[in-house]
Amino acid sequence: MKRWLLVFLLIVALTGLPVFAETKTLNFLEVMTSPERTVLIKGMIGDYEASHPGVKINLISPPYEQADQKATLMLNSNQPLDIIEVRDNTIKQFVNNNKLANLGKDYRSWKEAKTLTPVAMMAAKTVNNTLYIVPQCIFVKALFVRKDILEKNGITTVPGTIADLVKTCEKITDSAKNQYGFAWRGKSSEMKFADFFASAGITDIKKDTLLYSDTKNYFTDPRYVAGMKIYIELFQKSAPKDAINWGFNEQINGFVSGITPFLMQDPDAIPLIDKMLDPNKYIVIPMPVGPTGSAYLDYGFTGLGIPSYSKNQKQAWDFISWMNSAEKNGYFCEHYGTLPVQSTAFSANKYFQGKHYTAFLTEMTNSKKYFFRPFPQSSTKWPGWDAIHTADLQSVLLGQAKLETVLTKWKEYWSK
Repeated sequence: MKRWLLVFLLIVALTGLPVFAETKTLNFLEVMTSPERTVLIKGMIGDYEASHPGVKINLISPPYEQADQKATLMLNSNQPLDIIEVRDNTIKQFVNNNKLANLGKDYRSWKEAKTLTPVAMMAAKTVNNTLYIVPQCIFVKALFVRKDILEKNGITTVPGTIADLVKTCEKITDSAKNQYGFAWRGKSSEMKFADFFASAGITDIKKDTLLYSDTKNYFTDPRYVAGMKIYIELFQKSAPKDAINWGFNEQINGFVSGITPFLMQDPDAIPLIDKMLDPNKYIVIPMPVGPTGSAYLDYGFTGLGIPSYSKNQKQAWDFISWMNSAEKNGYFCEHYGTLPVQSTAFSANKYFQGKHYTAFLTEMTNSKKYFFRPFPQSSTKWPGWDAIHTADLQSVLLGQAKLETVLTKWKEYWSK
């Protein structure tokens, strides 16, 4: 027996194999949970574990409605957690509570940090210009166009400016035929659509870090007022009247049916639309620009961070950098329906070379034409803003309130 043991130990010494390999378990909390997404992540975790036999990833997947609250509770009570999914609306809270590790040192030794898209880097440095996360998914809007519907109405070009878009929508609208131009958003984050039109003529925003904030806003600026009037005109002349109550699903249905052939949406709409409509019947183009030749786009993101108290930060970083390599991130976003954070994923992954995705890459890489400015989601005024904006704008559209009165109210809300 002793002789065999000596032989075994000799083999171990010569090959460098560990006698007893300790398995490290990393706890990973996701927050954008859905059954399909969780299966996708578990599959990728399985691939990682297969190539890293000493590591096990324990995925924690609370129901979507409770996930952010679960993340806050686990972090604040220092529960065992090594990898955490962080959203654009939670990152500042986590940083302010000193619950996220600074990943700057890890970034410096990560080769693929150099190929992150400019928007991804903006997301990574959201708080204090410091790298607290590696972005994993990017949400940016582009203009979806039913070119077949336009051609039936004698339109052979697509709009490059907001003025062109409004003009085209009005030209094809015929309520008697149930034909309209624009898939209006009436509820649930409708302010993101309104602000795109309203802010398009304000050059000052190029110097700002947010579209508006507690200390600076443009609601009563004549240029903002003019943009809002254009947006209201778009509803009055080019959208179904019941679109005042439309949310995401209604927008998609209007677009797929051809009733509203122009749709502003994020890339996660593409997989859904493709299930309902022949992909050859529509195209996706960059967002139209305003009178100054540029446009301001908000963006959303999720990313992966490491809790500041994690005892497995080195192993956690190895998984995060693996998960967000061009190959793996491209695979994940292809199946989840979001934009990759790696610019090289667009050239390496054929899925993102399709005609429905090039518009998003154009927007994210043309910094002289498209300016990405997030909303002030960390402000204490933000949680109640959606309901206020929606109710007030509906009052204007229904003729129950004057636009100028509402805009003054908004300015006071954000200035107090």
